[in-house]
Amino acid sequence: MSGHHALPYRPQIDGLRAIAVLAVVLYHFGLPGLPGGFVGVDVFFVISGFLIGGMLWAELRATGRIRLGAFYLRRIRRLAPAFFGMLAVAGLAGWVILLPFEFREFGKEVIATTVWLSNVHFFQGAGYFDAGAETKVLLHTWSLSVEEQFYLVLPLTLLALARWPHLAVPLLVVLWAASLAACVLATPSSPTAAFYLFPFRTWEMLTGVLVAILWRRPTHPVLPLAGLFLILGAVTIIPAGPAFPGWQAMVPVAGAALVLAGQRGPVAQVLAWRPLVGVGLISYSLYLWHWPVLILSRYWRDGYAHGAEAALWLALAFALAWASWRWVERPFRRHGGIGTPLLLGGFVAGAGAAVAFGLLVWRADGLPGRFSPAVQAHIAASGDFLQDWSRCAVATDGPYAGVETCAIGPDGPPRVVFWGDSHLRALMDGLALAADEAATPGLIIWHAGCPPLFGLTKRESAATPAQDTACAAATAVMDRALTGPEAPETLVWVGRWTYYATGAGVGRDAHNTIALAPLPPLAAAPQADLFAAAWALTVDRLAPHIPRLFILRQPPELPDYDSRAVARGLAHGRLDAERAAALMTAAPDPARTGPAQAPIAVLTATGAVTLIDPWPRICTPDCRADPTGAIWYFDNNHLTNAGARALRDLFAPVFAGAAP
Repeated sequence: MSGHHALPYRPQIDGLRAIAVLAVVLYHFGLPGLPGGFVGVDVFFVISGFLIGGMLWAELRATGRIRLGAFYLRRIRRLAPAFFGMLAVAGLAGWVILLPFEFREFGKEVIATTVWLSNVHFFQGAGYFDAGAETKVLLHTWSLSVEEQFYLVLPLTLLALARWPHLAVPLLVVLWAASLAACVLATPSSPTAAFYLFPFRTWEMLTGVLVAILWRRPTHPVLPLAGLFLILGAVTIIPAGPAFPGWQAMVPVAGAALVLAGQRGPVAQVLAWRPLVGVGLISYSLYLWHWPVLILSRYWRDGYAHGAEAALWLALAFALAWASWRWVERPFRRHGGIGTPLLLGGFVAGAGAAVAFGLLVWRADGLPGRFSPAVQAHIAASGDFLQDWSRCAVATDGPYAGVETCAIGPDGPPRVVFWGDSHLRALMDGLALAADEAATPGLIIWHAGCPPLFGLTKRESAATPAQDTACAAATAVMDRALTGPEAPETLVWVGRWTYYATGAGVGRDAHNTIALAPLPPLAAAPQADLFAAAWALTVDRLAPHIPRLFILRQPPELPDYDSRAVARGLAHGRLDAERAAALMTAAPDPARTGPAQAPIAVLTATGAVTLIDPWPRICTPDCRADPTGAIWYFDNNHLTNAGARALRDLFAPVFAGAAP
């Protein structure tokens, strides 16, 4: 590290960097036996705190001040050139590979990363229909943003504490303890926030700062050895999941602190091994490059054919990292190699170009003109689920307090309530338009993967225990609201009934499972029977309070269709038009739909409820994703906004009878 108050170079720190980056990279590329490889990021946080905190503390003690300008110039020189190089190549590859919706999201990622807020961006983007990690090319930059936020906060904090020299270290310890406590307490209820956001990660970097300030004496060789075992144990034992970071992050953090405290001894000698030091020297570039290489190559190839292919792409990541270190990092870090005016000018120009590029891609909807018209139909479907959520909020009072409600139609007390799961969310645009056309106020209340029925709890493979519990709590709120004095005149159920009756998805989502369990007065029974009993219980309970009850027959499932997968296959030559058409078509499957439809048929036959049936519009007799030419399906069971709008007239009787 350059600068007048730089710390002495310790090659074992580069060796520790190597262990951290190899844990992360090999974990991401799927090497078996490293379930906790992601903790390498936590080790990096401690190293950053140790080096940056130690340097700033030394300067503050020696001069009584911190030259902020010089500090931030060093950070720019160290981090910016390689980052902008990676960003340029990833942007070019994304232009060739990514679908417009995904490329638009990439544009937003570029903006957030350039302004050091990608951790906040990815925290905010953890929604039901959001693209998964497999298309987030810059997801790995969340940790870089956390560190960059630390670089903004730490020098100012140390300057503020310098006014009370005797209290500086105790106050740092208080900040450390507060951040650690917040992390441990927040992880069970808000694991995404605890994972991504700076306040919950500050303690990890402050651990390194406190080691740099306080640990001046030589340590017993057993302590760094214990630290190395803690790191390796965390890498090989800690599982990925919502329990992390929490208290589990203390294991790799403590391990890194103990290793850094050991300035000499057997562990320092092992970590100073030249191959490890070599990997440590390129660790920043390797971290920058490995994720875009992994995501874009796996996306383009539709997954790796075998381990040897994964190894080839991993080798490419190492080659790009070495080239970035050799021809980008080193020239900029050398004193006198690149002058300050050129460095600052390049940084401003690079940041401006990155933000401009991100804005262009975002505002141009990912530049769909890059692809042929045949591909664009599926591309349009893959992005046709974005909706206006401005009228959605979690109610704080009233009968629906504690659940999210979305108002539709004109303002006023809701005359129609739609209650359901993600199938209802997919219909929101069409229902909102129908409510406006009928001038009838209504509410949409949906909860993903949560059956809108009484007498049940659920355990779902795609949900966390907290989400399963939230489903039960939301259903209890609906029970009180729909049987209370403010019950609506009309209720419409919308849901994926086959999923709840059979306990599993189908085709592309057959791996998703859901197990229903009874609540009193229902008793244990096979899932289809329990589903039927819950219907009878729910209708019996609500019929005395709500005059008009409707059920939407679940739109047919198309087991093998997914708009994104078909668009990717056509765009990258893995599918032809004939095969794409076959994926869009499915014959009705009575064995799949029968258990779901049977109890609904009983209720409609007795007149207890009215059925809304979209099947005649979709199946003639085979069911198609594009019954009118436009694609109505987002995946194998959710409708697009276009499909929802096209079917909105089916709900005319709902709104007509409820209109004032």
